[in-house]
Amino acid sequence: MRTIIEPFKIKAVEPIRLTTRAERTDKLRHAGYNVFLLHADDVLIDLLTDSGTAAMSAEQWAAVMRGDEAYAGSRSWYRFEAAVKDLFGFRHVIPTHQGRAAERILFSTVCRPGDVVPNNTHFDTTRANIEAVGAQAVDLPCPEARRTQEPHPFKGDMDVTGLERLIAEVGAERVPLVMLTVTNNSGGGQPVSLANLRAVRALCGRHGIPLYLDACRFAENAFLIKLREPGYADHSVRQIAREMFSLADGCTFSAKKDGLANIGGFLATNDDRLAEQEKDLLILTEGFPTYGGMAGRDLDAIAVGLREVLEEDYLTYRLASVRYLGEHIARAGVPIVQPPGGHAVYIDAAAFLPHVPPLQLPGQALVAELYVEGGIRAVEIGTVMFGRHDPETGAETAAPMELVRLAMPRRVYTQSHVDYVVEAILEVWQRREGMGGFRIVRQAAVLRHFTARFEPLYSVGG
Repeated sequence: MRTIIEPFKIKAVEPIRLTTRAERTDKLRHAGYNVFLLHADDVLIDLLTDSGTAAMSAEQWAAVMRGDEAYAGSRSWYRFEAAVKDLFGFRHVIPTHQGRAAERILFSTVCRPGDVVPNNTHFDTTRANIEAVGAQAVDLPCPEARRTQEPHPFKGDMDVTGLERLIAEVGAERVPLVMLTVTNNSGGGQPVSLANLRAVRALCGRHGIPLYLDACRFAENAFLIKLREPGYADHSVRQIAREMFSLADGCTFSAKKDGLANIGGFLATNDDRLAEQEKDLLILTEGFPTYGGMAGRDLDAIAVGLREVLEEDYLTYRLASVRYLGEHIARAGVPIVQPPGGHAVYIDAAAFLPHVPPLQLPGQALVAELYVEGGIRAVEIGTVMFGRHDPETGAETAAPMELVRLAMPRRVYTQSHVDYVVEAILEVWQRREGMGGFRIVRQAAVLRHFTARFEPLYSVGG
């Protein structure tokens, strides 16, 4: 089989400022060892997130020029609405400036204090928005999800037996909705199977509970179903995506992922009454229902992106890039979540640094070392992001897994960039025994990973 090439040509370039190891060590120290607080100009390869970091296509930039900036009822809105309804199939589309705004509107209207919201695994803002209204976010990943290095085609699946047990324990009246995140970001970017989706849908139906998708990476999930789930090899990605959405009552969506755009999102539902409440809140906090915090040009760019993201040449290249990174470092012994998912490679930091206790933040140590070694910005998905801090006692509770995510921006980096990342990771791997841990010296009460500052318990980069 020939090399899978990038299915695009480069028309514009953005320079990368090369830095020295000494410069990076100094920059990281001044940022409190939190890579979120670095200047982007001081990052060589930015794998912090795949959210809003895509390179837009020529067709998207052409659509930007067609953007209609009328406050109400713009042409851009109707093009956007038509594209969303044609693909997602929900009756009501409520535009927002990004996915977390859709989450806030949804949970503010359906959740009450004491409610419980199950998910395969909630991501950071999803959990925070649920807890902000006094409800409880409960993760129910399938058992295979915790066995990071053991291959399984659908580690993103929900534990259906666990969901049934939870509903029996708390009562269906306390579960305003069930969510499935596709792909499962916190669980290693792993896909959810249609078989699992149907099982969750059936259970929700028996109890009268709505099912919503966090659909940020729906196209990658649909393509992985085509590749891995029996009976779907001959289906188009669009057909699979439509079947996924047909099993749900609504969704939240960040267009900054599989919308191939730099901003935007929406909330969708089939519930007429709920949609009216959500639009009222939208007007109060985001904007009029035909723009919802986005410019007309953004609406048009997303409408085009929703078509391009389903092109199988693009998805083949996208997954090949992620797989290439994962396989090259795993071959050298680096422990990763297997198999690589659709948007990122997740290093198992606990297995990478078994001598560093979870409460000494091995994931944060690995993130720091990757930046010092190669100017690579990754993100910790472990105790910093999902651990629990008791403000009264100062006690910390570790997260179930200690991962470091290397998220690939869409259509941004070439294979030589990925080769450079591989080389830097392997350099850190070779000196892992000399690495230590970190402690938190300053943190916010909510979503602390964005602004926390750290102190190393060893000589970083040594």
